[in-house]
Amino acid sequence: MAQGRPVIWLLLILVVVAAVSAPFVIEHYRMRMQDGRRGSAPGHFAELSQGVTHYLVSGPPEGPLVVCIHGLTTPSFVWAPLTRGLVALGFRVLVYDLYGRGFSDRPAGVQDKGFFNTQLEDLLLHLEIKGPFHLIGYSMGGAIAAGFAAVSATRVRQLVLLAPAGMMLRQTPMLKALRERKFIGTWLMLAAYPTQMRKGIRAERALPGTGAEITDGQERQLKFRGFVPAVLSSIRGILSHPMEGEHTALRRIGLPVLAIWGADDTVIPASAMGQMAVWNRDAVHEVVEDAGHGLPYTHTAEVLAHIVAFLPPPQGDDCGNDP
Repeated sequence: MAQGRPVIWLLLILVVVAAVSAPFVIEHYRMRMQDGRRGSAPGHFAELSQGVTHYLVSGPPEGPLVVCIHGLTTPSFVWAPLTRGLVALGFRVLVYDLYGRGFSDRPAGVQDKGFFNTQLEDLLLHLEIKGPFHLIGYSMGGAIAAGFAAVSATRVRQLVLLAPAGMMLRQTPMLKALRERKFIGTWLMLAAYPTQMRKGIRAERALPGTGAEITDGQERQLKFRGFVPAVLSSIRGILSHPMEGEHTALRRIGLPVLAIWGADDTVIPASAMGQMAVWNRDAVHEVVEDAGHGLPYTHTAEVLAHIVAFLPPPQGDDCGNDP
C-alpha cells in the first residue's frame, strides 16, 4: 500500500493542475478575431492607436450626428433597433464596437475611463469629426459616455444615458474576488462566467422584443479569445468605482443630460436614479414601465420617443460633421 501512495499523490497533483489550467487552456484555444473573420461585418474598420475598431455610420450625411456606446457584453449590434428609428427621423448615427467586443481588437490593459476615452477620441479623429454631437450610452456605455462628456464637454451637445452604470458599486463576495484577487479572480472569471452568461441569455430569449440578432450575437462573443478577459478588465476598470466626480462635473458645466431607466431592471435598478439626482439635480429622468435591462431593444419605441423629445429635431440642425 505504501508503494502506491506516491502514484496516488501524483495523480491528485495532475488532477489539480488540470483543473487549474483548464480555463486558461480553453481561453487560449478560442477563435481569434482576425481579418478573415471580419469579412461578414457591416460597416468599416479603423486602425487606431490601441488596435482595430469596427464601426458603422448610418443615416443622411447632413443629419445631426448621434454617437452610441454599447455596454459590457453587447457589441454595437445592440443599437440596431434604435438606429433604424433615429435614421428614419433624419439623424446620422455612429455605432462602434468597444475593444474586446464584436469585431474590434482585444488589446491588453485595464479598461478604465482613459482607455475607453482614447478609443473614442481616436475614432473621432479618424473620421474627422470636429463639430459637437449627441452622445448616447447604454449600461457600461453610460459610464463611458458620462466620463467622456465630463472631460470633453465642448464635443457633446446632449447626453442620453440608458440604464447607466456608475451610480453604485456592487460588491458581492464574487465581484470582490474578481476585482482584488488577480490570479484567483481571473481563474473564476474564465471558469464560471461563460456558463453564467449563457444562462442569462437563455432567460432573455423569452422576453418580448428580444430577437435572435441580440441573443445569438451575445452568445457568439463567447467563441472568441479575449472577450471574457475584456469583461473582467472592465469590471476591474471603469466599473470598479462610482462615477460621482463625472456626474457632478456634468452638472457644473451645464450639459443637458437625459437618463432613461427600466422599471423592472434588476441589473441597474431604476432606484439608481436617486443617486444620480444627488450628483446632478439638473438631469432629466424617464422610467419605461415593464422594461428590464434590455430596454433599448425590448422597448425601442418608448426609448426612442424619450430620446427624440429630448434632442433638437434634425430639421435645420447641422452639427458640422460629415463622417
